[in-house]
This record gives sequence, C-alpha cells and structure tokens, in this order.
Amino acid sequence: MSVAILSWSLLLAQLMLGLAMLCATWRVLRGPRAQDRVVGLDTLYMNGMLMLVTFGIRAGTSVYFEAALVIALLGFVSTAALAKFLMRGEVIE
Repeated sequence: MSVAILSWSLLLAQLMLGLAMLCATWRVLRGPRAQDRVVGLDTLYMNGMLMLVTFGIRAGTSVYFEAALVIALLGFVSTAALAKFLMRGEVIE
C-alpha cells in the first residue's frame, strides 16, 4: 500500500512541478520588466531541480541527485550575477 501511495504522490508532484515550470516559462517570456524575468528564471531552475529530485526518488539512483546539486549551485550563482548586473550594470568590477 505504501509503495502505491509513494508512486501516486511522486506522479502528482511531477505534474504540479511541470505546471509550475510552464508558469515560470510564461513569466520569463512575457515578464514586463527584467526583474520579473530574473525571478521567473530563478523559479524555473528551482522547479527543474526539484523535478530531477523526484525523478531520482522514482528511479532510485543517485545520478539525478548529483545533477540537481549542480543545477542548484549554478542557478544560485547565475541569479546573484543577474541581480548584480541589474543593480549596477556590470558583473565584474
């Protein structure tokens, strides 16, 4: 019984994450300001990372978790760089 509940909850989580990724993509494409696009991109990479985690739980391998960790690190650095660029107009001083 618990395996069926886990399987259905993972499927539901993946569907909701896919819907959230669609909404974030819409915000990146149609955001009225650059700040809205950065927030949409931040949300998009976070949802992609969580999607990889749910794939890893479903498959039972650690490869997906390592890829999610790399995406999290790169996403954080890119968000910080984009925020600095929007504030000052340059990334490297």
